[in-house]
Amino acid sequence: MRVGEQSTDPIDRVLGEVPVPASLTPEDVRLAVRAVVVHTAEEWPSGPVCRNDGASYPCRLHRWGRRVLLAHGLNDRQVDALIRHGNPFVHVPFPFTATGPARPAGVRPVVRGGGAGRPAPATAPRWPRAS
Repeated sequence: MRVGEQSTDPIDRVLGEVPVPASLTPEDVRLAVRAVVVHTAEEWPSGPVCRNDGASYPCRLHRWGRRVLLAHGLNDRQVDALIRHGNPFVHVPFPFTATGPARPAGVRPVVRGGGAGRPAPATAPRWPRAS
């Protein structure tokens, strides 16, 4: 079953989808990362099931986590890279941009000391890259 398809799981029919918050917070993003990593697929003879709760894959929490991360600005390849990375506590910048955390308009970057006119060293993003 794909993420956008209707689930046939009886629990899903009763409870429905977990709603995505109207405005995302850093806590929502952290929980979404944990949801997609912990509730990942495990292959069984009957088909893929959620590794955590045994529901048909993708389970409610995995679908919710993926929708939150997509609403946050990640694309499907980046979400899949988070899942392959396997760390439910990986840091995703907030707010997210393709090049790393965004600065509010008008805010200049902080230049660290260490030499007159020398720019601060660039830091790589701490979230896994999509391959």
